[in-house]
Order: sequence, then structure tokens, then C-alpha cells
Amino acid sequence: MRKRRLGKNGPEVFPVGLGGMPLSIAGRPSEEEAIRTIHAALDAGMDLIDTADVYCLDDADMGHNERLIAKALRQWKGGRQVLVATKGGLRRPAGAWTRDARPERMKEACEASLRALGVETLDLYQLHAPDEKVRFEDTVGALAELKKAGKVRLVGLSNVSVAQIRTAVGIVPVATVQNRFNPFFREAEQSGVLKACEELGLGFLPYSPVGGGRLNKKLPTHAVVRAVAQRLGTTPHAAVLAWVMAKSPACIPIPGASRPGSAVASVAAASVNLSLSDIAEIDRASFPTD
Repeated sequence: MRKRRLGKNGPEVFPVGLGGMPLSIAGRPSEEEAIRTIHAALDAGMDLIDTADVYCLDDADMGHNERLIAKALRQWKGGRQVLVATKGGLRRPAGAWTRDARPERMKEACEASLRALGVETLDLYQLHAPDEKVRFEDTVGALAELKKAGKVRLVGLSNVSVAQIRTAVGIVPVATVQNRFNPFFREAEQSGVLKACEELGLGFLPYSPVGGGRLNKKLPTHAVVRAVAQRLGTTPHAAVLAWVMAKSPACIPIPGASRPGSAVASVAAASVNLSLSDIAEIDRASFPTD
């Protein structure tokens, strides 16, 4: 499977990455099972892992997923370069998800991520979400300073609009955008974010690419997805991941996994080739979110 590039000048990676969140939030597997899941993904061909400092239980647990990934990478015997993307700009007070993208906080969070991952430079550091209490330009300015200081190799954005993307690229070279995109929620395509990424040469990392949470459980019984998957001899989840990748060469989906089998199944999607009629069939289908 042909690799895809993270931005104009970024590295090429396998077209499907691993989303680390399920390994560290409520209901997470044991550390041993989590490490087996990460190793299974890498052994199957993945070379991009997406994490965040807030993939944890609460503020006291901050950095759990980053530390877990660092440990798994130290133990892995694959000998291949793995790119780790992390994010800052949120907090987890008492398990809630709140925004804090003040420049000083972004710098503190970056330093904490460097320690958690055990590296001197973050491969890809992404703003987790804009903070309405902070000027967007000030937050992005902090990312520019971190890049200039050598703390960050590539800069990314998450949960942003087209206008925010265009503002950011005027401040710092941006490599990637990470927004939600799946058959249930298509705002990244409808709002023009995906098109803007293509025009600006940015990689697009769709999170929750098979629905996320309870919605991905609906895919095996979805009539259209099931029919497409059966024709192609694959699973409904792989068919949907292939649909996401087919929407744009900029798309590098990052499905989460909490079991080795799920991670390996996501890798298989990179070999699924949808026809134009398959893509159109899923495009036209209804995907209720209730």
C-alpha cells in the first residue's frame, strides 16, 4: 500500500494510523494488553500513533497514554521508525474535558509531553482544540515558538475551521489537521476543511473514522456498508476506513483500538480498493446518529 505524506514536507507514513485514546480512558485494558495492541499495530505495518496528554482518567493521570506508548516503543523489537503525534490544549479536572490553550499552558504541556514520551523533540505537536477564551493567533504563536526552539518538529491543529486553518498557516508551517470525519459526521467535508487541507498541502487525520463510541457498533448491521463489504470480501469497518481514505489522498485515518485484533483489522483496510460506485453508494446512504 502506498504511503501518505504528513503535509508538503513531512514524512510519509502508512495510510492508517493507531489512535491511542481507548488504551487510557475509562474502561481501558490492562497495561500488558495495551502494549500488545500497540505492538500488533506496529507489527502489521502501522508507523503513526496518535496520542494526547489528556488521554487519561483525570488531571492526576495526565500523560498516561504518552507514557504507555513510550514504554511500548522501548519494548518493541521492530526496528522501524514510528512517528508519534501528540496534542496539548485540554485539561481533565475530575475527569471532565476542558479547554486551556493559553500560550503559557501550551508550553507547559509541551514540556510535560516531552518528559512523558522521553524525547527531546516531539514528532508532531497538535493544538487539541481552540480555546474561546484565548486569541487563536496567540495559541498558534506559542506553537510557532515551540517549533523555533526545536521542541516540536511538525505542528498540527485539531477541531478547527477553515478560517482557523488559514490563519494558522500564516503564523507557522502547519503539517496536519485532525478533525472528526466518518459516515455519521461529515462536517469536515461539508465545511470545506478537507478541501482546504488538499489545497494547502496538509495531511488530514480523521479521528473517529468509523463512528467512535457506540456508533461504530452500528456498522456491521448497516445494510449499505454490509453489502459493500461483502462484495469486497472485507469487514464493514474496513470498508468504512477505505471510504474515508478514498475521499482524499490527504486522509490518514487514526482509528482507536483496545485489542490487538482490532488494530490488525484496521491495517487490512489499507488494502481495500473501493470502486467509484462503492464510494457513491456509501455517500448516498443514511447513517442515523440516534
